[in-house]
Amino acid sequence: MEEENRKNNFIKNIITEDLEQGKNNGKMITRFPPEPNGFLHIGHAKSICLNFGVAQEFKGKCNLRFDDTNPAKEDQKYIDSIISDVKWLGFDWGEKIYYASDYFDRLYEFAVELIKKGKAYVCSLTAEEMREYRGTLTEPGKNSPDRERSIAENLDLFERMKNGEFEDGTYVLRAKIDMSSPNINMRDPVIYRIKTMSHPRTKDAWCIYPMYDFTHGISDALEGVTHSLCTLEFQDHRPLYDWLLDEVSVPCHPQQIEFARMNLNYTVMSKRKLQKLVENNHVDGWDDPRLPTIAGIRRRGYTPAAIRNFCNIIGVSKKESRIDVGLLENCLREDLNDIAPRVMAVLDPLKVTIENWPDKDSSNMNRQNIENLHPQDGTEELEALNHPQKPEMGTRKITFSKTIYIEQDDFMENAPKKFFRLAPGREVRLRYAYFIKCEDVIKDKDGKVVELICTYDPATRGGDAPDGRKVKGTLHWVSQEGSVPATVNLYDRLFLAEDPEAENDDFTKNLNPESLIKLEGCRVEKYLLNAQPEKAYQFERLGYFCADSKESSEDHLVFNRTVTLRDTWAKVNKQ
Repeated sequence: MEEENRKNNFIKNIITEDLEQGKNNGKMITRFPPEPNGFLHIGHAKSICLNFGVAQEFKGKCNLRFDDTNPAKEDQKYIDSIISDVKWLGFDWGEKIYYASDYFDRLYEFAVELIKKGKAYVCSLTAEEMREYRGTLTEPGKNSPDRERSIAENLDLFERMKNGEFEDGTYVLRAKIDMSSPNINMRDPVIYRIKTMSHPRTKDAWCIYPMYDFTHGISDALEGVTHSLCTLEFQDHRPLYDWLLDEVSVPCHPQQIEFARMNLNYTVMSKRKLQKLVENNHVDGWDDPRLPTIAGIRRRGYTPAAIRNFCNIIGVSKKESRIDVGLLENCLREDLNDIAPRVMAVLDPLKVTIENWPDKDSSNMNRQNIENLHPQDGTEELEALNHPQKPEMGTRKITFSKTIYIEQDDFMENAPKKFFRLAPGREVRLRYAYFIKCEDVIKDKDGKVVELICTYDPATRGGDAPDGRKVKGTLHWVSQEGSVPATVNLYDRLFLAEDPEAENDDFTKNLNPESLIKLEGCRVEKYLLNAQPEKAYQFERLGYFCADSKESSEDHLVFNRTVTLRDTWAKVNKQ
């Protein structure tokens, strides 16, 4: 097992070996460098957990650095959401947040240094011409006609680019490397382009902006990063990363290490495809609880602990794979089972009238001298455990009365022998309350069952019969007086296909039409009137739920199903 763990943690092995050999003066610094052009998703959560996690484990540091080099797509709201997501996951970057824009002056100086060394030139090819000159995977590229400009002319043009003398697209600055390289990333890549637009932080100070590949490694070096952990798509960019750091006067040379990105089944992780879902109104915004965005799963009721545990279990490797979302859901169930208080809610209410329950103001309400009886309103207070396995979580009061509600599917008029819930002439236990027996069934004009007439046994208070008789069914319930209306959103997987992108056709054709079922007219315990958004509750027998952070209020309760009690998809897939 120890050998297996070592193979699954090759990054930790590299860091351990570096520290043992005294590299980087015994320091270990990583970074998480998101581009603030959208919302983070759970794939980013893996990178966050990895970068911040190894920094914690090796008593190092992880910088949060925004790669804000493209003002056309960036916004402060994305910066705010990313900061919130990293904090919510439980990580701390220290006193300072870094920005690539902090280094714009120095990045410009490094670009000038490359020009002076004859390692960069200003190019006037259009984007289309540049693609033609670049070549293919099997054919080398061609040199730009501008490749042999003099150093003096390149310096002059680059300064004039900076001064705003040219329109967007007129010139770019390219590194001069090798147009015949088998690695296309090394065929004189663009390192600066003209973008005449205001930047969220530097405003109008710049009209040229560095490219990510140029900014990334230099920013790492300026911050003293020792291990630059990237996903596999950057593996072919590593030679450029190293080339740039070797050619400019940076204080250190970080080591780039690649790992496989996370792919989950029944969802898509491409930011472009997530954006399509949002823009085409397949979902309700970036924080829709069906999306794998951190904002979405947080609103749905996922916990930071469950996500961190999931990322730890799947580990890191160099091989791309598709992870079963059921593993994530099981990590969530384990966490919620431990921390979620139990409550009762009825999502599809069927009215039950207890015909032998004493009426209001009846002297019979004083039976057994029970202090929790309330003759004035015909109710009785019962005590319920907030968590059967955790007495330290305490108890709560629930109200019983003449009118209660059970789930529609907990009653069957013509029940088979192995149906152990309520049926005519059958007796069941009500959780924390009494045995009840169905005496009559009331239907509407269409033959639909709309009410059950039942009797209760006062001697079974608390759920046990003193005469020792047993019942096989225990139902959850709420009373009319002890519950309030609520809307419940039943969220499920967004796609029906395990790999929605497997076919070349539009991936949206695999959308699950029942990924959201909105239930109106549900009833939940009054205990939930003060439910805080994101706080998890187990609705007994139904699943884990939380109050919706956008829609729920004391006047209109809205709950989201976070996850079912069991993996129903696994059962379906076995059939």
